[in-house]
Amino acid sequence: MFDLDRWQEIYHVLSKNKLRTFLTAFGVFWGIFMLVIMLGSGNGLQRGVSQNFGDMATNSVFIWTQQTSVPYKGFPRGRRYNFENEDAVALAHAIPEIKYLAPRIQAGGYQQTNNVIRGLKSGIFNIMGDYPAFNKIDPLNFIQGRFIDDLDISEKRKVAVIGTRVVDILFGKNEQPVDQYIQIQGVYFKVIGIFRSKRTGEQAEQENQNIYLPFTTLQRTYNYGNAIGFFSVTSQDNIPVAVVEQKAIRLLKKRHSISPADDSAVGHFNLQKEFEQMQGLFFGIRLLVWIVGTGTLIAGVIGVSNIMLVVVKERTKEIGIQRALGATPWVIISQIITESVALTTFAGYFGLVIGVGLLELINYLLGSSGANTEMFVHPGIDFSVAVTALSILIIAGAVAGLIPAYRAVSIKPIDALRYE
Repeated sequence: MFDLDRWQEIYHVLSKNKLRTFLTAFGVFWGIFMLVIMLGSGNGLQRGVSQNFGDMATNSVFIWTQQTSVPYKGFPRGRRYNFENEDAVALAHAIPEIKYLAPRIQAGGYQQTNNVIRGLKSGIFNIMGDYPAFNKIDPLNFIQGRFIDDLDISEKRKVAVIGTRVVDILFGKNEQPVDQYIQIQGVYFKVIGIFRSKRTGEQAEQENQNIYLPFTTLQRTYNYGNAIGFFSVTSQDNIPVAVVEQKAIRLLKKRHSISPADDSAVGHFNLQKEFEQMQGLFFGIRLLVWIVGTGTLIAGVIGVSNIMLVVVKERTKEIGIQRALGATPWVIISQIITESVALTTFAGYFGLVIGVGLLELINYLLGSSGANTEMFVHPGIDFSVAVTALSILIIAGAVAGLIPAYRAVSIKPIDALRYE
C-alpha cells in the first residue's frame, strides 16, 4: 500500500492523459458534491422547521371549545359553551396518562387597543393566564427572573412575566424591569421575569410580545368567573398523546352534554401527529437525496471503471511483461484497484471539501445578511455522514477497479507480449 514505486507508477498513469483523467474524476467529484449539497440543504430545511417548535413537548395536544353541530339532550345545535375549572380537576383525576395539564385564558391583545401602560409609554400585547405547567409544555428562555409558580396561583398574586419586546416598548435602555410595575387594563402587576422566545422568525416576534399572569389572578381580576379558554395537555412518557386526546374529548363531551357523534364541538390539535408527519416527510426527503446522490455517484464510478478498462488495454503489453517476470495475479489486481481507489478518493475528497465549504459560506452569508431565514437554518452535514459518504466512495472505487483488474489478469502473458 505504501510502496513508493507503486504510487509513482499510479501518478504516471493518471497524468499521462490529463484531460481524460480530469473528466473521469469530475464525474465522481460532481456526484459527491451534489450529495453533500442536497443533504446539507435538507438538514437546513429540517432545522428551520424544527426551530419553530422551540423546545415544545411534541407529545402535546391542545383542546378548545367550538359551537355544537348536533342537537343533544334538549340543547339546540349551534350552542356555545366554556370549559370550566371543574373540567381541569376532572381531567386530572380521570386520566392517569396525563403528565402535564395546563389550562389557559387569553385576556387581550387581539382587539388592537393599548392594553398595557407604564408611565407615558403604552402598547398592545397578548395577555395570557397560565399555570406553571405550561412552561414545561412550551418552555421559555429566561433572561432574568422566573416563571409563575404554585404560590402565585394559590395566592392569586398580581405578578407578570414579560417578553423582550414588551421590555423594549415599556422600559428605557438602562432600566431594570424586574420588580417594577406595569398597568394591565387598569390593574398594576409586578414584573417577576423576562423571557426570550426559543423560536425563530415571526413566531418568535409574536411570542416576545406576550405577558403571562397567574391563571387564577387573571380569572378573578378580570371577572372571567371559572371559565377556561383551552387546555394544553401532555401524555406520560411512552404513551401516545392520542390516547389522552380521545379520553379527554370523550370526558369533556359528557360533562357539557355534547353528543358523542358531534365531532365539531370540541376543537383539538395533536402536535405529536403533526410532528411525526413532519419527521416522515424529512425522512422521505433524506431517502430521496441519498437515492439521487448515490445514483450520481454510481454514474461517476462507472466512468472510472470504463476509463480503467481503457488504461488496462493500453498497458496490456506492460502487464504481460510483469506477468512474465513473475508478478502474481494479486499484484496486478491490487495495482489496478489501487489506481481506481486513488482516483475516486482524490476526486471524492475534493467534492466533499468544496461541498462542505459552500454550505459553510451559505450559512455565513445567511447569518451576516440579516435575512429572514426561519425556514432554512444552519445548512450542513454531520461529520459521520461525511465519513460515511467518503467510505462509500472508496468502496465504490474498489468495486470499479475489479472488472478492469480481472480483465488484466485474464490475458495470458504470451498473448499480452504479442499485443499491439
